[in-house]
Amino acid sequence: MNSNNINISNYLKSDIFEIISEAADKLSFETYVVGGYVRDMVLKRDLKKDIDIMCVGSGIELAKYIQEKINPKKKINIFKRYGTAMISYKDYKIEFVGSRKESYSKDSRNPNTQPGSFIDDMLRRDFTINTLAIKLNKENFGELVDTFGGMEDISKKIIITPTEPDKTFSDDPLRMLRAVRFASQLEFDIDKKTKKSIQENSNRLDILSPERISEEINKILLTDSPSIGFKNLENLNLLKSIIPELIDLKGIEEVEGQTHKDNFYHTLEVLDNISKNTDNIWLRWAALLHDIGKAPTKKFNKKIGWTFHGHEYVGSKMVKKIFKRLSLPLNEILNYVQKIVMMSSRPIIISDDIVTDSAVRRLIYDAGDSIEDLLTLCEADITTKNLKKSIKYQNNFKIVRKKIEDVEERDNIRNFQPPVTGKIIMNHYNIKPCKEIGLIKEKIKNAILDGDIKNDYEEAFKLMLKIGKSMGLKDE
Repeated sequence: MNSNNINISNYLKSDIFEIISEAADKLSFETYVVGGYVRDMVLKRDLKKDIDIMCVGSGIELAKYIQEKINPKKKINIFKRYGTAMISYKDYKIEFVGSRKESYSKDSRNPNTQPGSFIDDMLRRDFTINTLAIKLNKENFGELVDTFGGMEDISKKIIITPTEPDKTFSDDPLRMLRAVRFASQLEFDIDKKTKKSIQENSNRLDILSPERISEEINKILLTDSPSIGFKNLENLNLLKSIIPELIDLKGIEEVEGQTHKDNFYHTLEVLDNISKNTDNIWLRWAALLHDIGKAPTKKFNKKIGWTFHGHEYVGSKMVKKIFKRLSLPLNEILNYVQKIVMMSSRPIIISDDIVTDSAVRRLIYDAGDSIEDLLTLCEADITTKNLKKSIKYQNNFKIVRKKIEDVEERDNIRNFQPPVTGKIIMNHYNIKPCKEIGLIKEKIKNAILDGDIKNDYEEAFKLMLKIGKSMGLKDE
C-alpha cells in the first residue's frame, strides 16, 4: 500500500495535533502519533477518539506541558509504573508515553520497562500493522514512518509480529487473542508462522486474568462476522482454555446410518446470522451459548434417532459457570442470557395451528421484555441450506409473530400486572403478609394466562373471593 495514496493532513486537522507539535519542539522531544489511530487511518476506517502519542523522552513531562497550555486547572491522569499519562481534550482521550524497552518475567504479562529508542518502542509492539507512526514535530510534520513493513502487511491483509512470534506471545499472551481479534475485526489472515507460534504458546493463556480474556472475546463478538474469530480461536488451540463447552459441540456422530449436524459450526452460523440484526452483545452471547447443553444431553434412540432432550435447561445452567469463569456480569445480564438460552426452542412450537392462545400468553409472559430478542435468536437459528425448508421455517415465524401480536393487543400480557394486588387481598381479609396471599395471586395469574378469566379487576376480584373462601379466609 502506498502512503502517497493517503492524505495524512486530513487526519491531523484537529488543533490538538498543532498543540502537541509545538510542545514537542519546545521540549525537543521527537514525537509521533502511533498505534490504532494510524492503522485505522491507513485502512480508512472510522477513527475513534483515542489517540496514542509516543515521544523519545518523557511522555509524562510532555502531557503535563500540554495540559498546562490547554487547561492548567485540570489534573492529568499519571501512571508512573508504565511512564504514561492521559489527558482529555474536546472529544479526544490522548495517552502519552515515552519510548521504552520492555522485559517480562515468565509468570506475568506486566512488563518491566526502561527508556529506549524509537526502534526499541516499535519492537515492543504486537503486530507490524500497529508499528506505523506519524511524525508530529514541525520538521517533517505528518510524515509516515514505516519501520517494519506495516503498510505492505496491511495491503496483504496479514497479521504478523515485528519480532520473533514465540517471544512476542510468550512475553504477553494477550497478544494471541489480539491477533484473533484483529483478524476478525479487519477480516485479515494471520501469518502462517504466527499461527504456528500461537498454537505452540496457547498454554500461556493461563497467566491472563479472566477479565482481560473476556474483554477480547467481547470485542470478537462485536465484529461483523464473529465466526471468523471463533474459528481462529478453535484452530489455534485457544478456545479450549476459554469456553471448552463449545469445543464439545464439534463433530458429527453416526449410529445405524443416522447422523446429526455439527453443532459447533451451526452455532457459529447462528452467531453470524444474529450479528446482522443486533449489536446487543448479550444477545450475541446468548446466540453463542444457545446450544451448549446439546453435548451433555446427546443420546441416540433407535426409534427416533439423535435426541437432545432438555438441552435448553442444561445449557442455561452451564451459562452461569461460563460467566463465572470469565468474570462476566452475574447480575440481571446473566439472568437475561440464561432466560434466552432456556427459552430458545419455545417460540417455534406456537406456529402450530392447534396451539392455544394460552400457550402464546405463557410465552409472552415468561419472555417479558425479552420476547423480541428471543424471536430474533430463533430466526437466526434457521441455518438449513434447503431453500424449501428455509422458506417454510421463515413463514412459521411470521405466524408466530402474528399470533403474539394478536394476543398481546387483546390481553396486554407483556406489561402484565395482577389486577388484584397483595394490598387489596390483605385489606379485604384483614390479614398480614402470608403465604396465602402469594397463592391467591398465583392462581389469579394462572387463570388469566390460561384464558379462564379476563385480565380485568372485576373478574379477578370474583376469583379472589372464591379462592379465599376455599382457603377458609373470612371477609371483613
